[in-house]
Order: sequence, then C-alpha cells, then structure tokens
Amino acid sequence: MWPHGPWEWFPLMWIFPLIFLVVMLLFLFRGAGWPMCGGRGMRDKEASAREILDRRYARGEVSQEEYQRMRKELE
Repeated sequence: MWPHGPWEWFPLMWIFPLIFLVVMLLFLFRGAGWPMCGGRGMRDKEASAREILDRRYARGEVSQEEYQRMRKELE
C-alpha cells in the first residue's frame, strides 16, 4: 500500500510542535509590545506633553512661571 511503510512521515512530525512552540514563544516574549497580543502598545509607552512638562518641572529644569505658561499653552 505505502511504498516506504506506514511510518514514512513520522520523522517529520517533530516540525509541527516546534513551529507551535516558536509561535507561542514569540507571543509570550515579544507580545508585550504588540497591541494584537494583549500588550499595551507603543502609544501607551510614549509620555504626553503634560507628563513631560511635569517631569521637567519636578527636576527643576523650568521655573514656576515657565511651567505655568507652558501648562496653559498645552490646555
């Protein structure tokens, strides 16, 4: 019936679990940044202009007057 016996494709069957494992590892380790994988995505990682201004004011890079002026411009 089969020219090489019924187990001809058996040695190749390890490829399917290997492909599945690679795909799962990609989803687990690289999925944190991909929105389609349940990650937060790049948009959430970027700070808004207000957050950047707040951090600069907290570090003392801008004075209180500059902070108030820039905050009003952002609103």
